[in-house]
Amino acid sequence: MIDYQPLYNALVDAKAEAWAEILPQQLERGFDPTKHGNLAEWQALVDSVPELPTAQRLLDADTVQIGSVDEYCGGEFIRSGRLKSPLHSQLKALHPWRKGPYNLFGIHIDTEWRSDWKWNRLKNHIAPLEHRLVLDVGCGNGYHCWRMLGAGAKTVIGIDPMMLNVMQFQLVRKLYGEAPVYVLPMGIEDMPYGLKAFDTAFSMGVLYHRRSPIDHLMELRDCLKPGGELVLETLVIDGGLGQVLLPEDRYARMRNVWFLPSCDTLIGWLKRCGFKNIRLVDVTVTSIEEQRTTEWMTFHSLKDFLDAENPQLTCEGLPAPKRAIVIANAA
Repeated sequence: MIDYQPLYNALVDAKAEAWAEILPQQLERGFDPTKHGNLAEWQALVDSVPELPTAQRLLDADTVQIGSVDEYCGGEFIRSGRLKSPLHSQLKALHPWRKGPYNLFGIHIDTEWRSDWKWNRLKNHIAPLEHRLVLDVGCGNGYHCWRMLGAGAKTVIGIDPMMLNVMQFQLVRKLYGEAPVYVLPMGIEDMPYGLKAFDTAFSMGVLYHRRSPIDHLMELRDCLKPGGELVLETLVIDGGLGQVLLPEDRYARMRNVWFLPSCDTLIGWLKRCGFKNIRLVDVTVTSIEEQRTTEWMTFHSLKDFLDAENPQLTCEGLPAPKRAIVIANAA
């Protein structure tokens, strides 16, 4: 089980005592096995994974690497791959793996998303992360949290309400060993209002899932220290100031997609919420090479959500996914 005392200490040091005081109770509720039908099974699986000492830890490359084949001590692993290692089976039991890629003691996890592509699009535009307290909202299994730690962050806190994502992170962290990086089972709405504690906050792939995007931007602003940096990545549409797409029903077969603004509208929202120094640093159409079905995520993916005859449209006839990265500072 993860020792959260260093996290509580980091929050106190950042003058976020309001969260440090209630976080133990939040974690107790979040990890209550009666609240999630698979949690006890997943926790037992993580507990069953042996601690494997390693000198191989690579966080500043496209694939987060922990350990090597030669260091794996399961005894049953055959290099030919004809016999899968116990670790391979344990990792597969936490399917689907959506964010990555990872290489864990020689096992390559080819995740649904090439999350490294997103990181490479933004890494040269953000303020250096060295010695920073960083928040990653909607972090999934924590792939980008590891990249943030590899970029020098002092402490990284990821939050995600999906318990499977949290347990995937816990397994990866057990293989890595102790580290100042955490993924907590909660959303940003569970954090105390007005913390103003973080040097950098990331919100990537979250805004369009929020029924009130303005509230989300205000929550992000109030997590940041004055002058702290927001890294925001979200779906956008072409168009001018004031233009927003609100799907009538589904978007790319997702029910929980709400507001897709134009880039100018998104910048206007950020200004209205009190952000300054706003810069649009990237706009990229999501490709079927970046998001796809793999051995580690066998469900339908982006290719299945687009119009078969016109990939510039979703299967509902709406503009295909296009993502923008905007960076801004809290006032």
